[in-house]
Amino acid sequence: MKQDIILAGVGGQGILSISFILVNSANEMGLNSKQSEVHGMSQRGGPVFAFVRISDETIYSDLIPSGEADLILGLEPMEALRYTQYLKKDGMLIVDQNPIKINNYDEDSINKAINDYPNHILLNADKIAKEVGNPLGANMVLGGVASPFLNLEESHMKASIKTLFGRKSEKIVESNIEAFDKGAELGRKFQKDLVIS
Repeated sequence: MKQDIILAGVGGQGILSISFILVNSANEMGLNSKQSEVHGMSQRGGPVFAFVRISDETIYSDLIPSGEADLILGLEPMEALRYTQYLKKDGMLIVDQNPIKINNYDEDSINKAINDYPNHILLNADKIAKEVGNPLGANMVLGGVASPFLNLEESHMKASIKTLFGRKSEKIVESNIEAFDKGAELGRKFQKDLVIS
């Protein structure tokens, strides 16, 4: 079993949090994992990406070769598209449709480019996070949507959320788990409707 995941977004969207949840969950399950350093601008708005590799065998590099990624999780649509050359032909693209507004951003063209991928989910994670009372939880919603497509157990992912946010407050833990659960529920629905090519 091997799974290569790319996380793409901008500073402030929670790429580090999702990376931690994936790697910690894999480790708790007794799997091997490697995470590239998160690259990009750490301030809000700068491009950020990370590679996460999970396997039941030894992983020798934290880099994902072009055309080998199983899944791209895009917290920002244009940033997700920057890494599609890494995606396998049958790979999954899961993207929040909410752009970080910049000049000359053609939202329709970007959404069309995402929709052209046979195995994709394009959703309004930001809106869903707000609906469950966690306006900063779009990353947790997307992590939940991705969970049915990952070789990780949902219970370990939720335990990793508790580990990550536990020192803040129980309310923050519950809010992030609620966002994750809503995403996971949607992910299972998407999984039933998708015919993976």
